[in-house]
Amino acid sequence: MDTTPRTVRANGITQAYRVWGPQDAEPLVLLHARGADGADWTPIAPALATGPAGPRRVYAPDLRGHGRSDWPGGYAYETMRDDIHALLGVLGIDRTDVVGHSLGGAVAYLLAQRSPGLVRRLVLEDVPAPFPLDPPRPRAERPGGDTPYDWDMILATDEQRNAPNPVWWDHMGRITMPTLLIGGGPSSPIPQEQIAAFAELLPDSRHITLDAGHLVHETRPREFLAAVTEFLSPAARTPS
Repeated sequence: MDTTPRTVRANGITQAYRVWGPQDAEPLVLLHARGADGADWTPIAPALATGPAGPRRVYAPDLRGHGRSDWPGGYAYETMRDDIHALLGVLGIDRTDVVGHSLGGAVAYLLAQRSPGLVRRLVLEDVPAPFPLDPPRPRAERPGGDTPYDWDMILATDEQRNAPNPVWWDHMGRITMPTLLIGGGPSSPIPQEQIAAFAELLPDSRHITLDAGHLVHETRPREFLAAVTEFLSPAARTPS
């Protein structure tokens, strides 16, 4: 299976993405965490493309400032959301399931808020609620050497994580599609009560915990795949 990164122009930048599965299968979009890229999904993407919820056409883009996508600055969460919205338009995808991890999960829920008709089902992997950090996260010190991401992206997303736009929380009621929230349990740095708060607010949500820490799909891939494939299975879907 050829998973060489591909590129397209969308939202004014070059965006890289990887793809698995038959071209005519139903789409599934995977959005990675901060500091990673689409390759982060490589260990589990083939199973998502061919598993019991499949066949699926799985897309794993690199968010702006990461990997082989452009590093143009302008790292507002909303801009990353608009990148993915534009990418899906270029790819001809008008309705898709979306899985997002951490930062990718925030981009995913903002996409679902903006375009609820575009996102059929939503999976949020250890994604914090947009509550201000108390105490705020201190300014990060840049590590030595090259990084596979734009350091300005780290600074920009830290700033937004410290003081999220209140509208992100206010608009959670727009996320009306079925949503699966997967928490990483007590070993995760993400406050798990925030994920529970998500579950209480969203009108059609399921909340499970896999005691894996923040990297749920990496640490416990079998359990993660089982939960996601069951949630995305045809029998579990509501009519469009």
